[in-house]
Amino acid sequence: MSENNTPQFSFRFRGSTFDNMVETLGGAFGAFDAAPVGRAENFRWGLDISASNSAVMLTGFHEAEFQFNIEPTVDTAEYLSFVVPRSGGMAVTYGDRIAEAGQGKLLLYNNFEPDSVIMHGQSNVIDELLINWSVILQTIGQTFEIPFSGSLDLLPELDLSTPVGQTIGNLTETIMSGMRDDGPLLQSPIAMAHMTQALADLVVRLLPHKLSHFLETGPALIAPRHVRKAIEFMHANIDQPITMPKVAEAAGVSSRALETGFRAFRGTSPAVYLLTLRLRAARQDLLNPESKETMKAICLKWGFFHFGRFSAVYKSTYGEYPSDTRKRVGQR
Repeated sequence: MSENNTPQFSFRFRGSTFDNMVETLGGAFGAFDAAPVGRAENFRWGLDISASNSAVMLTGFHEAEFQFNIEPTVDTAEYLSFVVPRSGGMAVTYGDRIAEAGQGKLLLYNNFEPDSVIMHGQSNVIDELLINWSVILQTIGQTFEIPFSGSLDLLPELDLSTPVGQTIGNLTETIMSGMRDDGPLLQSPIAMAHMTQALADLVVRLLPHKLSHFLETGPALIAPRHVRKAIEFMHANIDQPITMPKVAEAAGVSSRALETGFRAFRGTSPAVYLLTLRLRAARQDLLNPESKETMKAICLKWGFFHFGRFSAVYKSTYGEYPSDTRKRVGQR
């Protein structure tokens, strides 16, 4: 690719000055602060965006190196980014650590975590797939059966020559190809949801992160009978005002033995496990486009008597407020 020619993309956003790029991207992504590396004269740039409910695809071009950071605001969406450089490269910094995408290497990062981002090379072209963080959190909940918040500490660099890298890289490329230029995936929300869910599942199951040790030990551990009886009792009475002593009584053990069993074989407490079941049930109701129940009715139905607390726990588990879930379903 010639360094003096803009690549042949039909960018929806484009400009010829660095300040114009900062102004445009700031409006789109929040508090955006950037500075060129060296001189930024005759700076040309372009950006194309394709979006669905579960993912956004960006294709960006710029002529010179620059560094930026985006300070999340209350309106900033959280996502997991898959960066695929076509020309040049991109790096993110976390304090004194740096992770970089380049030839044969894909970069993953949560947009709320890096201190700064560096765009490398002349005539840089980057494809970036952004998966809603709520999809990642939902996958974590289904896989580990525990609520989760905070940093997942994902492996940020992925070698595309490895079997895992090829699998994740190929699915990433397939999704981006289906979204580019108003592609067919944007016309099929169900297919899009399945593919982004599959990508999230590959990331959670195949890449090293904070919860990986549960995958390494979990399948080999068969929960004892009293833990399985407690889980069966929880499922059967999920809509009842049950307490942990009642669960322990149904399982035939003491509350202390129940707590020990759940922490050893489910990696969480029985109370948190029950909370996860109820959250999942409430979410299924919120995701049901045929449901006419009010938010209050759904909360009471699944044992949440304080809507503010329910909303906060739901947000930390699924990455969005319950009202956002219902609104998103209503837009389909």
